[in-house]
Amino acid sequence: MIEQILGILVGFIEWVISHFGAFGISLLMAIESCNIPLPSEAILPFAGYLITISKLPNIHIAAIFGALGCVLGSVPSYYLGYFGGRTFFEKYGKYVLVSKKDLEEADKWVDKYGDWAFFLCRMLPVIRTFISLPAGILRARKRTFFTLTFLGSLIWSYVLVYVGIKLGENFETLKSIWHKFDAAIIITCAILGVIYIYKHLKNLKES
Repeated sequence: MIEQILGILVGFIEWVISHFGAFGISLLMAIESCNIPLPSEAILPFAGYLITISKLPNIHIAAIFGALGCVLGSVPSYYLGYFGGRTFFEKYGKYVLVSKKDLEEADKWVDKYGDWAFFLCRMLPVIRTFISLPAGILRARKRTFFTLTFLGSLIWSYVLVYVGIKLGENFETLKSIWHKFDAAIIITCAILGVIYIYKHLKNLKES
């Protein structure tokens, strides 16, 4: 059942990027930044693979559009936190896939690193998705928050797109292990997806 769901998820990611190119990357990354479990660990490596087969221009386009998508998706999350406040999300957060533990983890980073937490957290799996809400709740300076969000997301995007490129460049080697390169992508994304969803659902249950 889980494999089927993840297969559909990966298929959706592949379809969007294949049909809409760089704008598809932005759309998917924006969805992830809106607290929806669509992991960038599945989105960006596939973009890197498409670069190796000339379906996307280069790593810079993919990374920049990925970072822009993160910023766009962070806008509604920021303002939900800004206007909703902490009490609202502690009470109703589970209905929008945000657990109390998600907020607490993000709070710890903000308390420890201040504004730079917004930069650092954009390079951390899972927590990167939810840092916008505490930023809004704490009424972080908008210009600083969105600038650091873009820079942190840009680095994250470059790294994951590069991983996809290296996988694509080693297609012939991988082909001897997997009959189809898509299988390598699906297996990798399935593992990352299971970890991501497991941790997130666990946090919701503990709320």
